[in-house]
Amino acid sequence: MSLPVVETTLQLLDFFRERTLATLATIEKLPDPTKALGWRPGPGRAHIAWQLMHVGITEELFATERFLGTVPAWTDLVPRFKGGSTPDDTIPSAAQIRDVLAQSREHLRKTLSQFKESDLGTVPTALKERGITIAKALQILPWHEAHHQGQAHITLNLLKASVQP
Repeated sequence: MSLPVVETTLQLLDFFRERTLATLATIEKLPDPTKALGWRPGPGRAHIAWQLMHVGITEELFATERFLGTVPAWTDLVPRFKGGSTPDDTIPSAAQIRDVLAQSREHLRKTLSQFKESDLGTVPTALKERGITIAKALQILPWHEAHHQGQAHITLNLLKASVQP
């Protein structure tokens, strides 16, 4: 049986993921999805693809290195999309974004299923410097996706407004 706080977190993550995938689906219906994924709201700002990939890569980092001290998948993508990275001009496809979002979520589910209530106060080694317990991380993860989905959504709205006659 799943820990209630873990189950609640997973339910929240599922709810927010629906919105993230809806934003991606909207982009896929545009005349040039790759152009939309690569659109930036201003010089030096993150493009939509970075926002969406950042969500998946961050979940992967929590599922592996931050919670378990293991190596994350996509070691080539982690430096490009982790927090603090500078968005580059190599735009991942919508299919690649969907794949990273799906696989990283599965990895996170698998990791979270290992936790017991007694683990919630634990500060994993990778999070010691920031003093983040597993319980706090379970609050951060849903907020993180909602935050970046919102950024992707507003960036998409800005793109649409910029091409209106």
